Amino acid sequence: MTVMNTERVGATAEGAPIHRWTLERAGIRIRLLTYGGAVQSAEVPGRDGTTANVVLGFADAEDYVTGRGPYLGALIGRYANRVAGGAFTLDGVAHRLSANEGPNTLHGGERGYDRRVWDAERAGDHGVRLSLVSPDGEQGFPGRLEVSATYTLTASGALRIDYRAVTDAPTHFNPTNHTYWNLAGESSGAATDGHELRIAAGRITPVDDATLPTGELAPVGGTRFDFRERRPLGPGYDHNYVLDAPGGDEPVAELYDPVSGRVLTVATSEPGLQLYTGDHFDGKPYVRGAGIALETQHFPDSPNQPGFPSTVLRPGEEFRSTTTYGFGVR
Repeated sequence: MTVMNTERVGATAEGAPIHRWTLERAGIRIRLLTYGGAVQSAEVPGRDGTTANVVLGFADAEDYVTGRGPYLGALIGRYANRVAGGAFTLDGVAHRLSANEGPNTLHGGERGYDRRVWDAERAGDHGVRLSLVSPDGEQGFPGRLEVSATYTLTASGALRIDYRAVTDAPTHFNPTNHTYWNLAGESSGAATDGHELRIAAGRITPVDDATLPTGELAPVGGTRFDFRERRPLGPGYDHNYVLDAPGGDEPVAELYDPVSGRVLTVATSEPGLQLYTGDHFDGKPYVRGAGIALETQHFPDSPNQPGFPSTVLRPGEEFRSTTTYGFGVR
């Protein structure tokens, strides 16, 4: 059985309505908000058939509006991750961005896509298409960008996100989704204490003390960053993994909770995956390590790192990217 419905659940301070869409198929129920395009909840059965919400989220829509910083479940843009110095030069033109992490730009700036209300419409029988127009100069980024992110529940109950964008001037674009996963259940405590992880990546992009990439591609062998074989996770990660073979249907990452038996797989067309273990949580609303973010994206600070895959989008081109989160049990 397939279920899809929408309801108004709140409003911004300016009075813009916030709607929640519910997608249900193959035993999985996903709730999405038009505010920030956030995945508010994902109800998934465990080994014993018990269903639990496995993503971190606020119960009330207004909390997304007033809560600052955690990016719970949100769509991120115009540029996911960090841009050093809050600036870049493109085609000889310097652009100064909104700096919201010291001198640097994080996740699009002070008012990124996580702070926008997205337009929403049905996408077939099993999905919802969220869209917005990002004006020229928004948060300092050049070009008028037309962006969409289509959430679809597949026949197997996987959550697929298809990103599309076009621009009228050269710009940088690097979207992601910032859902935090806790396969034991969102209120079960620290996911870093019990979850196991595999990432098909033999290299990372090392970072400095400001969590900015050094420009190197460092092998993970013999380090704590090596998740090529599934093993217990632990805290202390905020790093980009250089995926060995992105672009196919095969999972590039797998998160596993041995207690509930729930498995999350990640497949993507993106070249990188940011592993973040939620170390900033302080008990309000979640404890440290309560959720694991697996953000599929291009590499951090690519606008200032010529050796990284390019994130430049030009007029006449269409940005296309797909990430699929699959659910199962073991």
